[in-house]
Amino acid sequence: MTRLLAIIAVAALAAASPPLAAQPARAPSPEAAVPTAALQAPYEPQLLRLSEIIGALHYLRTLCQGPEDGAWRREMQSLLDAEAAGGERRERLVQAFNRGYGGFEQTHRTCTPAARVATRRYVTEARRIVADLTSRYGN
Repeated sequence: MTRLLAIIAVAALAAASPPLAAQPARAPSPEAAVPTAALQAPYEPQLLRLSEIIGALHYLRTLCQGPEDGAWRREMQSLLDAEAAGGERRERLVQAFNRGYGGFEQTHRTCTPAARVATRRYVTEARRIVADLTSRYGN
């Protein structure tokens, strides 16, 4: 978790590939037999929100700053690698990323002042989430 938070904190200060695709199905993991609610980390809602923000920033950065190197998509991949190797949890995080990406893709075709404001607000919110997660759950 600490490694993940450090990666995200650095990426939140940085910023066009399409949304993440769901990973192909894998063999059921041992956690598949346990109810999802029992496996859910206490910081799951914050990770889902962070995933959604990263998706939105991925789209907005491309829209307002032109082609980029996929930094936000890589950060999402790092989050997935650290927090959800597979299964339902990974799917929920990917869906949150795609929801953030798709929400702006549907409404913004050009960079507008509102898109720039949204970018600044999302970076601020992402920093707040990372700081909160680090202070509560970091080692």
